Amino acid sequence: MVDNQPFYIIEFQHVKPGKGGAFVRTKLKSYLSGNVLDRTFRSGERFEEPNLEERTMQFLYATDDAYTFMDTETFDQLTFEKGKLGENADLLKENMTVKILVYEHRPIDVELPNFVELKVVDAEPGFRGDTATGGTKPATLETGAIVKVPLYLEAGTVIRIDTRTRAYVERVSVSKQKSSKPKKRGTPIILPQAFTATQSGQRTRSHCPDNRPNTSKN
Repeated sequence: MVDNQPFYIIEFQHVKPGKGGAFVRTKLKSYLSGNVLDRTFRSGERFEEPNLEERTMQFLYATDDAYTFMDTETFDQLTFEKGKLGENADLLKENMTVKILVYEHRPIDVELPNFVELKVVDAEPGFRGDTATGGTKPATLETGAIVKVPLYLEAGTVIRIDTRTRAYVERVSVSKQKSSKPKKRGTPIILPQAFTATQSGQRTRSHCPDNRPNTSKN
């Protein structure tokens, strides 16, 4: 806790001068306001630990700026404002399991999996030879997030994103997408009872009685 607010460390540097005690230069960001502070602390200085609760939740759906989650333990559904979920809220996809950081009964941050796979829905067309330039262009993903992607990528491509940096990692291959779908089994063929299979694989009639009336004379 700094100034009665929960902060997290963005950068820090431990300094040990020739004279005097060591100290730590830090760059801190507020969970509540998003403000960034530059603070210097004496080495060994202690702080009050904020009362934070981490809850595993599944993202269900979003309506405008209202995001609804379900607690995976209690199955309670909670709705949070998008602005309270941190800068990566626009990478959330339906049914994604995330960790919600709660402070004083309100969400202050969402922790996504390190990597997510999302489809590009809007991007400028790629051109032949763009793979050699190494340049990037903005692309809109299916969740509404905008990230930088290589020039050759086009709309409809599924890509992998590092949620810690919001950076493009790679294109997800089509074969991998198809392999994630369950394979369909063929429809079994049921033979009539009047047929059986021989060892040679040919079908022959079995010696089963039929329903025709017995016309033989006694």
